[in-house]
Amino acid sequence: MVTLPPQPHEARRVAESFGSDPERYDRNRAPYPNPLIENIVAAAPGPAFLDAGCGTGIEARQFRAAGCTVLGVEPDPRMAEFARASGIDVEVATFETWEPAGRTFDAIVSGTAWHWIDPVAGAAKAAEVLRPGGVLAPFGHVYELPSPIAAALAEGLRQAAPDLPYRPPTGSILDGYRALYDRAAEGVRASGFFAEPEICRYDWQRTYARDELLELIPTSGGLASMPPDSLAEIMSTVADAVNGDVTLAYATWCLTAVRRSPTDAAHREGKP
Repeated sequence: MVTLPPQPHEARRVAESFGSDPERYDRNRAPYPNPLIENIVAAAPGPAFLDAGCGTGIEARQFRAAGCTVLGVEPDPRMAEFARASGIDVEVATFETWEPAGRTFDAIVSGTAWHWIDPVAGAAKAAEVLRPGGVLAPFGHVYELPSPIAAALAEGLRQAAPDLPYRPPTGSILDGYRALYDRAAEGVRASGFFAEPEICRYDWQRTYARDELLELIPTSGGLASMPPDSLAEIMSTVADAVNGDVTLAYATWCLTAVRRSPTDAAHREGKP
């Protein structure tokens, strides 16, 4: 996998690379597990949802289908335009700098995007716009390639981008993805405005035809930001390792934290 800085939100070129082909991104990125969507809706005190880093609107459409009203905030105008075409209301801004103009929400969600948001500033902004009892719920997918395909991807990176920092996964990438949510939990705790965050995991599988998998892989952040010629060289190496349908193991990690009431937060900070 491509190595990101210790704080992924600092890698703005990668964070804002997905909009180079919004249609491809939306077509190939998997929706989120229905139990995850149902559990977040049940935890929220009402139906007013804000989607931080909504991208093309994948999870926003799922929450809308579950009966929620959803406002998206997305820094990439290309992604925002695609989401609007599917009926999602989107405002273009980074979440940290977005102006809520006095609006408040019952839930703030973020689908495979919270790691692109400053964990401390993001938690503070969430506390600003959540109603007491509202829920902050960032979540995200990660999938694990079969070993021969993962090795081909690593070899393609070595050949096409020898100067690019990368590291082969050590252990299960499904387990390792939890680190992003542990980091998010630290930001939530530091804000002082939330009850203790909880982290959970949903395991599932999805089978891809060969062409579908070769469309999915380039939508990852480290590859989406590469020059087209380099990406084509990498994917040529990967393609040689893919024979027929491939079933990927997925893990979807989710953090949930409930917004304390102002009096509870003040008491926690020792204020009168």
